[in-house]
Amino acid sequence: ATSASLGHTPPPTPTAIMLLVDGEPVPCSSPEGSSGRELVAALMGNPGLRAASERLRAAPERTVPSGPEGPRHVYVFQREYATVDPARVEVRCAQLVGTDEMTTCVGVAIRNNKTGMTSISHMDFPKIVEGGFKQMLELLGDDDEPFDVHLIGGFDDASTKVVYSAGGKHSIQEGYSHPLCFKIVEVLHKSQQRFHLRSFCVLGINTMTDSYGNARPIVGGFVMQTSSGVVTPASFDITSRCPDEIVRRIRVSVSSYDPNWRGKLLETYNTHADIFQIAPACWMPDWAEMASSHNQLSDSEVLLQCSTSPAAEPPHFVETERRIWKYLIENPDWEDAFPKYKPRVFHWTNDGRWSRHS
Repeated sequence: ATSASLGHTPPPTPTAIMLLVDGEPVPCSSPEGSSGRELVAALMGNPGLRAASERLRAAPERTVPSGPEGPRHVYVFQREYATVDPARVEVRCAQLVGTDEMTTCVGVAIRNNKTGMTSISHMDFPKIVEGGFKQMLELLGDDDEPFDVHLIGGFDDASTKVVYSAGGKHSIQEGYSHPLCFKIVEVLHKSQQRFHLRSFCVLGINTMTDSYGNARPIVGGFVMQTSSGVVTPASFDITSRCPDEIVRRIRVSVSSYDPNWRGKLLETYNTHADIFQIAPACWMPDWAEMASSHNQLSDSEVLLQCSTSPAAEPPHFVETERRIWKYLIENPDWEDAFPKYKPRVFHWTNDGRWSRHS
């Protein structure tokens, strides 16, 4: 497959950072390197990457089941990441790693082809990108060979806004996916680790228009086979987005106010111990009141007030929000979920499910 290389090896003398696309360097506009916007524009025009995206979009979506009948998998929610070692022989390792529900978010998968170590994340905001990549690379090892990287998700959600200032009238693009993609590509490009960009199914390449004229993503989820590194579109359901779905979703919101998680992705799966370890999070008692108030909203109001992309959310979005609010109403004290501020730990059982041990 045609690929593009991102990143560089630090040169012995200062020089402009270069982006390699199909082996050809793209000159940077400044000694500090191209902006994320320029890099994305160069990648969007690469024929090989566009062809790879077309194949990915055309591939049938895989529905990932849970339980003994399905392949063992590690799922990450928004702002989470997980690293999986498929070479572990002492356990039945995860065959798949994946995520879905990506509208304005971007899924990132990085794989060390020599060891098979794979890290996956669901990035949602530019400020967590730099720290998030450091977390993802931590267990992948040092290697002179480039790591494979896949960027999937996000769509052309930008709208044009006319702004008036002292200099006159000008237009700016507003949206969530574009700034996120710009930051991701910029951080990859400036990394000392080299990368081969295998999938770049984002923004305009990943955008369709529904019958109402609304833009929405074509690929909103994917899985990677840990043994081969093959990526395919995928979707999960309420049983396979596990374990501890609701608490993990609440943790995403809570982490925005917790300085301990500032600029970081949320840890989930410990590949060395083969456990899910959900770090503790706490919320204020008035969250139950806010949840009760939100629960009075109509479905359309829930979409408008709780989503960055109301017209692009999956059908279960509103139901999921109401399940979160129900949990907060019934558990106003965060210690009900995290007694003594201890993590929630889940082990894999012989009957093919995750069971909470603490």
